[in-house]
Amino acid sequence: MPNVVLDASAILAVLNGETGADEVMAEIDNAIVSTVNYAEVASKLIEKGRNRDAAREAICGLGVQIADFDQDLADRTGELRPLTRHRGLSLGDRACIALAERNGVAVLTADRRWRDVVPTVEVRLFR
Repeated sequence: MPNVVLDASAILAVLNGETGADEVMAEIDNAIVSTVNYAEVASKLIEKGRNRDAAREAICGLGVQIADFDQDLADRTGELRPLTRHRGLSLGDRACIALAERNGVAVLTADRRWRDVVPTVEVRLFR
């Protein structure tokens, strides 16, 4: 069972060898990511020259669990818009938070804007 949800910044930190990657890797075996955030990471990798298969291999090679973005998560992501709009959180950000809320676990991100925006979700910063 996962104990943390990773956002795109966490996965990209690992794949790009960025600051904080070691903190993310310490959680990776017990982490989950939404297909929405998976798509964000794949988009960035493809934008930088990898093809679809190479992007998939890089992400899946980390061993992180991938959660389908279902209708319940979509509904909650929509509900989070009024709570998060003032901080500029994207659909991907809200999808990540909704998954963490549903699973009752923390989110691991580099985005400081998320702190204290949704009281039911613990936001942990990796850098």
